[in-house]
Amino acid sequence: IRKLKLIENYQTDDDLEMKKKIVLKNINFTYPKSEKKILSDINLTIPAKSTVGFIGVTGSGKTTAIDIILGLLEPQKGSVEVDGKTITINNSRNWQKQIGYVPQNIYLNDDTIESNVALGINPNKINIDLLEKACKIANIHDFITNDLPKKYKTTIGERGIRLSGGQRQRIGIARALYNNPKVLIFDEATSALDNQTEQLVMDAVNNLNNDITIILIAHRLNTVKKCDIIFKFEKGKLIKSGSYNELIK
Repeated sequence: IRKLKLIENYQTDDDLEMKKKIVLKNINFTYPKSEKKILSDINLTIPAKSTVGFIGVTGSGKTTAIDIILGLLEPQKGSVEVDGKTITINNSRNWQKQIGYVPQNIYLNDDTIESNVALGINPNKINIDLLEKACKIANIHDFITNDLPKKYKTTIGERGIRLSGGQRQRIGIARALYNNPKVLIFDEATSALDNQTEQLVMDAVNNLNNDITIILIAHRLNTVKKCDIIFKFEKGKLIKSGSYNELIK
């Protein structure tokens, strides 16, 4: 919920549409009432329409870096720039509108598939074409149309109890894709899945074909194997970056 909350108190006409890159410049962050620096001098670039991975153990700083990219945290030092424009509290809402977010635990209502994908939208105003397109990319459309009795009108039960873990995650991906984001963030979205189910979810990610920018946060290096760039965090610092093969070496 914290990561999905948008800043409601600020309005701006400052357009932000990422076409080139996201740049973190000299980011430093410490939580209030703490002396421990969570991020120290983080500098990195995420090219548009690339797939990048953030890896590191719990407490390494990777999730905090994502929260700063999302505009949910403001660094004490440094800046986040999108195509040269600095993200501030005045334009962060416009930036957040371009981001799709897939958490580790997908929140699902005891409602229909279509209402869970187009979450918060009046059922009479759901765009069926966008709905099906998102579900096809998320590799869940065939399951919905072939295996569910009422297809997209099927009720999935409290917290999606009638779905498997992998199916719930793919519903989460479809939900994130429904609004046509420019950036898609996966926050440990496959960490609770077995290897076979994780592969199904990653197949859905690979279906995007570099149409949008993807950021994967993961513990396992194998999860980010196909990323263009992998950033490795350790104790609040960015210690390595490169391709999977480069990091393995």
